[in-house]
Amino acid sequence: MAQSENSAQSKLEQFLSEGLNTPSLNQSTEKPFPNREPVKHLLIGSEKAVTRTIHRLQLSGYASVGDWSPLVPTGNQDEVMNILIRQILMQ
Repeated sequence: MAQSENSAQSKLEQFLSEGLNTPSLNQSTEKPFPNREPVKHLLIGSEKAVTRTIHRLQLSGYASVGDWSPLVPTGNQDEVMNILIRQILMQ
């Protein structure tokens, strides 16, 4: 069970770090989306509840199903997590 939790945590950390604006030596320090900031949405629950929520958010026009990360087990029985990073306009 501990290995499963470490694997889920590792996948979560990898996904979150990919969404951060951490420039490498070859990248510009300018933001990729001027006047925008990332917002990270995290859904945790049963696979059915998380999937249903994602579909409802698509129906409302907020985010497409394909915008979300793959389902990742949390290490808790019958529980998964899913992440969406959106860039929101800041004025």
